[in-house]
Amino acid sequence: MLPNQPLCLGAPRKRCGLALLGRREEPGAAARGVPAGCGLASMSRLGPFLVAPRLLRRSWVLPRGPSRVSIVTGPCAGLGAAASLCSGPAAPSLAMEELLSRSVPPLPPYETREKAPPPAELRSAEFVRSYRALEAGPRRAELLARLARDFGVDHGRVAEFSAKVLQAREQQREPGALLQAEDRLRYYLTPRYRGLFQHLGRLEGGLRFLMELRGDLVEALAARHAEGPHVREMNGMLKSMLSEWFSTGFLNLERVTWQSPCEVLQKISDSEAVHPVRNWIDMKRRVGSYRRCYFFAHCAIPGEPLIALHVALTNEISSSIQAIVKEVPPLETEDMNKITTAIFYSISLTQQGLQGVELGTHLIKRVVKELQGEFPQIKVFSSLSPIPGFTKWLIGLLTSQTKEQGRNELFTDAECQEISEITGDPAAEKLKRLLTNNEWVRSERLVKALHSPFMRLCAWYLYGEKHRGYALNPVANFHLQNGAVLWRINWMADTSPRGITASCGMMVNYRYFLEDTASNSAGYLGTKHIKASEQVLSLVSQFQQNSKL
Repeated sequence: MLPNQPLCLGAPRKRCGLALLGRREEPGAAARGVPAGCGLASMSRLGPFLVAPRLLRRSWVLPRGPSRVSIVTGPCAGLGAAASLCSGPAAPSLAMEELLSRSVPPLPPYETREKAPPPAELRSAEFVRSYRALEAGPRRAELLARLARDFGVDHGRVAEFSAKVLQAREQQREPGALLQAEDRLRYYLTPRYRGLFQHLGRLEGGLRFLMELRGDLVEALAARHAEGPHVREMNGMLKSMLSEWFSTGFLNLERVTWQSPCEVLQKISDSEAVHPVRNWIDMKRRVGSYRRCYFFAHCAIPGEPLIALHVALTNEISSSIQAIVKEVPPLETEDMNKITTAIFYSISLTQQGLQGVELGTHLIKRVVKELQGEFPQIKVFSSLSPIPGFTKWLIGLLTSQTKEQGRNELFTDAECQEISEITGDPAAEKLKRLLTNNEWVRSERLVKALHSPFMRLCAWYLYGEKHRGYALNPVANFHLQNGAVLWRINWMADTSPRGITASCGMMVNYRYFLEDTASNSAGYLGTKHIKASEQVLSLVSQFQQNSKL
């Protein structure tokens, strides 16, 4: 069997196996790092580790089968007039217009809004089939742009009822008349495509489809395949609707173990955006002893990870990711006496369509409660977080310095002299080149010389650099909004190429004092004050003393 063939063929929540393909599992597979029930033992000829270093990054999971006619996917046959959407690279605009006109329900008159019949289910099913038949990318983006532009708000009606609201206020009519006028205006401010989304959300499998559709919409906006205020407005509307549908009351917390279904392990692996999973052995370790992995699933999409959180159980606040994700011997029994601290070292969204929907904060809170129930002795909760964007920010500062000869705002005179002696060139100009290609980590002398200045620069980046008054760094902003304390900056905490490129190898701990998180969050959101430890404040003070920024 080739690596890119599907391995996990079972239905959700069931075990998967190559027995479905006429193969049998060999004894001892689990000992070699293969999920029980996956049947990967039959690939033993690939070697003792079974998988190449990045084999897990391939998509091995087949799409789930059709649940009902409403969400059946398939070829373009049977789509009626919409079948022309599948023809050639130049899809006729008329076919798209016809499909949307049939699929998007009209906004009924205000007086009969509660008596209007729902759209025919087959119309929504046709929209789903036609949309999925389109090639991902510009073709879908064009359809979404048309939906946003041509099936939004009736601006004529909005203007008409806005005038009636103003008229009711000017005439000082009774409160009931004014409230009714406002209700009419509110009703006609609803875009027509909202009715389509609402109906799709009621279908079996519709919520999954809407996640996919918004994922395409986010990609189209990022790639500029679909632009304009109408598209951005529809994206915001759909995000708001998904935020309601994916509120915490509908979410189930599930733990990932080595006995979890293959498709869940694969999804968690593929979506790991912070510290990529290398192979099955690595995945087995991340869900084994002294490790926990949890995800949120929606009650309407059971077993499908929406967002995942990885936790390390330790006896202290970790200062290095290498100690957490490094290769380790086979599993050992957990010693409860060694578990006093929970480290959140990775949180990743698995569904692009839920981007911007508040899930991470609720997931951390639920996991804290889960861990407190399993390990009452845990008193310390902290993250070990990356610092994306720091290197880019620092290179920008160095670039501005190289434009003015002799200008020094980042380093002391002694630091400049030491760096120049090691590199043989002016500090700012040479460092800019070395940071771009990561060559500076090859010199132990240079790494030592940059320790102090980079630590205080990083402290300022996290504490002092702001966007609209809040922390510029998105990871810092996330944890500070949750009420965490900017606790400790760690030197050479992530020596992977990704870590060196993004943050010069530094990572940061955001510590959660559970009794203070509510007040810290309110203080940050209200007054934009960042709660930080003495170590961080000391580094910030050093930066202010030695920098002229």
